[in-house]
Amino acid sequence: MPEKQIGKVTHFFDKISVAVLHLNGTLKAGDKIRIEASEPFVQTVTSMQVEHKPIKEAKAGDDVGMKTDKPCKEGDKVVKLT
Repeated sequence: MPEKQIGKVTHFFDKISVAVLHLNGTLKAGDKIRIEASEPFVQTVTSMQVEHKPIKEAKAGDDVGMKTDKPCKEGDKVVKLT
């Protein structure tokens, strides 16, 4: 499965399991990603937000909030699986 790093985690809210991602590529709802946490995990992007507003697609340079299936931390790489 080809893959490309498309961003990194810049903050993680552990009580609500939400990561803030700084993107250097395009990310859409439905994309499959892997977060390179201490225990890497794969998940499908079900929803994203910018400034508390839902969005379906984000582009390079955007900072988006996304619910994660497992904990991650600042600096973890985000890889898009295609």
